[in-house]
Amino acid sequence: MSLPSVLANIALAHLRVRARQTLVATLGVAIGVGFFLAVSGMMVGSQKDFIRTLVDSAPHIIVRDEQRRPVRQPALDAFPAAAVAIRGLRPQEEVRGLKDWPAMLADARAIPGSLAAPSLTGAVTIAYAGRNAAVALNGVDPRLEGRLAKINESLTGGALTDLEARPDGIIISRPLADRLGAKLGDTLVVTAPTGTLQRMRILALIEPDARAGFYAGDTVAYGLLRTAQVVFARPSIVNQIHIRLADSADADAQAKRLEARWGYKWESWQERSVDILNLLVVRNIIMYAVILAILIVASFGIYTAVSNSVADKRRDIAILRAMGFTTGDVQAIFLLEGLLVGVMGAVVGFAIGTGLLQVLASLPLSMGGKPLVLPLDRSLPQYLLAGGASLGAAIVAAWLPARKAASVDPVAILRGAA
Repeated sequence: MSLPSVLANIALAHLRVRARQTLVATLGVAIGVGFFLAVSGMMVGSQKDFIRTLVDSAPHIIVRDEQRRPVRQPALDAFPAAAVAIRGLRPQEEVRGLKDWPAMLADARAIPGSLAAPSLTGAVTIAYAGRNAAVALNGVDPRLEGRLAKINESLTGGALTDLEARPDGIIISRPLADRLGAKLGDTLVVTAPTGTLQRMRILALIEPDARAGFYAGDTVAYGLLRTAQVVFARPSIVNQIHIRLADSADADAQAKRLEARWGYKWESWQERSVDILNLLVVRNIIMYAVILAILIVASFGIYTAVSNSVADKRRDIAILRAMGFTTGDVQAIFLLEGLLVGVMGAVVGFAIGTGLLQVLASLPLSMGGKPLVLPLDRSLPQYLLAGGASLGAAIVAAWLPARKAASVDPVAILRGAA
């Protein structure tokens, strides 16, 4: 029999002799691993679902007719070496809109697998039955915009493409319609800041359904692009381009590349959601810290079991050393004891965690009167992470008593026994 097999058999014999302590230590690790899987599966699953909804519900990149930095004043260039101070600067009246937007649109569409659409957005006032409300009217290309963002999933009573058949159509949110007392098919009076009046018929309503993945707010409305250009008296002008990429992870790099070329503010979904993403990182740190704390507490059971084993087997250790086993062999025996408890606890914990995830998935939950299934992550990395953490905690817990066992003086023990 090889030396590793001998050491493993000795470790198993020690565990069998102290069966009750071994069982308690194994259950401690198993419960820790089980709750690790349940909590991380629920938290990571909800996070992935949230990010997927965040990415799919809106364009990956939005370019607006804004500059990230203020325009450099000509006086600074005229006197580059002078101490120039500019005060009381009055902004120049300019026609807002993306200059050379067809070329920008073509450049965005040149990205393999991308989809880009122009848009004109501005503030308007809508009136119905003596009630007024201020909204942001988005003039869009219905066919392209419907593929860029998951708008249609949130609509009731119609679809975004209905705007093509009715150029005077408008889509508003249901909460806004309720405040105005308007219903599908009613006609609103839309007034632009320029004084232009346009009667527009409600073709569909946007439901604030979080599961649908798209809800820009109560004060957002949609109309046909050319209708918006008429309302704002800005023919052939667009002030936004919406872009969807084949791989959403490339949005930040592509936005920086396009911004460096065209100068406008190209905003990726990562930049728009940086606060949310940072919050998720903090949440993950807290979650894994709590779960690891549970495993550390569970590892105390392994420490106690191995420590008691070392205390009870001092004479056996001395005999093993007298037979020629090295200090490393003795240390390996007790490390193997901790590792075996960790492996058994992880295996049982996998079963407990899988059962808990199944219970969570079958909970009869509802949101807004509709059934809701918890998004859970049951992927292999979660199991590997839980198993690795439990084995790491088990080895650390067994290491201290194993060192103590290796330091036992066999001569003193055997002389005392004699």
